[in-house]
Amino acid sequence: MMDIKTIDAENQSLGRIASQAAVFLRGKDNVTFQRNIIPPVKIKIINASKVKLTGKKIDQKLYRHHSGYPGGLKEEKIRKVIERLGHEVLLKRAIQRMLPNNKLRPQMMKRLIITK
Repeated sequence: MMDIKTIDAENQSLGRIASQAAVFLRGKDNVTFQRNIIPPVKIKIINASKVKLTGKKIDQKLYRHHSGYPGGLKEEKIRKVIERLGHEVLLKRAIQRMLPNNKLRPQMMKRLIITK
């Protein structure tokens, strides 16, 4: 039986929500935690567009990725990411980067639901 946990993102900082969701997706809040087993839980984050970005992050924080070719570094500020893709992508990226980089991460990310 799949358990659904809801997190309200209104007036909470991005990192706090992401770390809380990562703990639930991993199952570290359960007494029966095992690192090789995904718990039967779905995480639903509501009010993603009302998430709080503290300080000057919206204008100064950069998301970077590299194509692997010389001169292939791409940088984009959070404001542009929000305009182009929305607040949901910010939460999804933050949560994904807090989960371990192994075969279980894609399966855990499938159990994440983010709504505006």
